[in-house]
Amino acid sequence: MSQGRLEQLRSELDSVNLQLLELLSERARLAQEIGQEKQKQGVPNFDPVREKKMLDALVEHNHGPFDNETVRHLFKQIFQASLKLQQVDHKKHLLVSRKKKKEDTLIQLGDTVIGGGTPVMIAGPCSVESYEQVRQVAKALKEAGITVMRGGAFKPRTSPYDFQGLGVEGLKILKEVASEFGLKTISEIVDPAHIELACDYIDVIQIGARNMQNFELLKAAGDVKTPVLLKRGLAATIDEFVHAAEYIVSRGNTQVMLIERGIRTYEKATRNTLDISAVPILKQETHLPVLVDVTHSTGRKDILAPCARAALAAGADGVMVEVHPDPATALSDAAQQLNIPEFQDFLDNVRKSGLLPAHSLV
Repeated sequence: MSQGRLEQLRSELDSVNLQLLELLSERARLAQEIGQEKQKQGVPNFDPVREKKMLDALVEHNHGPFDNETVRHLFKQIFQASLKLQQVDHKKHLLVSRKKKKEDTLIQLGDTVIGGGTPVMIAGPCSVESYEQVRQVAKALKEAGITVMRGGAFKPRTSPYDFQGLGVEGLKILKEVASEFGLKTISEIVDPAHIELACDYIDVIQIGARNMQNFELLKAAGDVKTPVLLKRGLAATIDEFVHAAEYIVSRGNTQVMLIERGIRTYEKATRNTLDISAVPILKQETHLPVLVDVTHSTGRKDILAPCARAALAAGADGVMVEVHPDPATALSDAAQQLNIPEFQDFLDNVRKSGLLPAHSLV
């Protein structure tokens, strides 16, 4: 083959490459439009029946020189690229996406702002057990400069025989004590029917890990204006976590905070595995405040402080920890709750790192 002929063939190949690129770009645009229509109709992006039908039609019209398996392989790669493009487009259109809204969402709780660049500390008992128990914790928090208290009134437990919480009576205790000490309160709600009731007693509705994909509960929380603290599920991917938040925001409640509380892995050294990497990923991909629950993620009092520092160093907007006047007698999670002196030591330790303001609110 002469050099001139080789160059001519190469030139023809380059021209075909450009034509292929143009056709692939046109196909990609069509795939994007199809993806948008599927999103409107609530249809899954991936349709294996449709893919098989397209591949069979291509093979039927294949006359070489590629064999049928090569044709299938090449077009499967094109199909996968198109599907990925649809997924990227879908994420761009999520209301919680950083691409949809570049500014950070700020949650105003009294004089405290969560998500405004100043990290916060949230503390309180795992379960509301009595007025006196909650009051002791509230008094200690107030003296430590903390203004928002967590406390469980409804407790979804692994065993049906474990303490399930005081329910509405627990919410009433939280409200009474919070009023006395000027605190804001966070408590978990497990039943969609209790969402509106909760708005009369607490300042933040918590949706727990076991309810992260309780879609009716998410919708109910989206129908009110009370801020929501959404916990990551026991084995939820970050994508599933983000979409759970989307359920709430899409209903009109934009006051949503995310909280990493550890995920279930094969590791037994801690109660769960704290996914620190989730913090910067969620901060990059969403505009929502991101917090870390160091108590539930570790289940170990001896490593709470370093894990809290790690969370703040990774960019968390706040840390949550459990405190009880007498953990040995606690009706839930006795081993992992700090007593009041331990909490004060923990708080001092975290504040000395410089990652948490000396006079932190919340």
